[in-house]
Amino acid sequence: MSQEHEELLHIQQISNLKPRHFADLVRAAQLIFDPTAGIVGSHVVVNWQEFGIPDEVESNLKLLGQQYRYACPDIPSAIIWSQLTPATRNWFLENKDELWKFEEAFPPLDED
Repeated sequence: MSQEHEELLHIQQISNLKPRHFADLVRAAQLIFDPTAGIVGSHVVVNWQEFGIPDEVESNLKLLGQQYRYACPDIPSAIIWSQLTPATRNWFLENKDELWKFEEAFPPLDED
């Protein structure tokens, strides 16, 4: 088991991270990358800082959203964790229970 994987297991235990938190993060990253979800002719400009996302975290999540743009959000936690910067990891841990709200902010894109 890699050191990073062991670190993730430890963090999951102490922070109560669940697979749904990672799925919410992937869906949020997809929205941050493309808030229109690919709807042709639609253009939305979002100030992600107003959503509490620092610039450094926004950049990391945009890359994640681009990589998994069309993916199902059930990507293994260890894969997602390995792609997060330290700042994004901290932000994620602090906001894990609020990530579902990003989809709610864009109701036409909400699949639930």
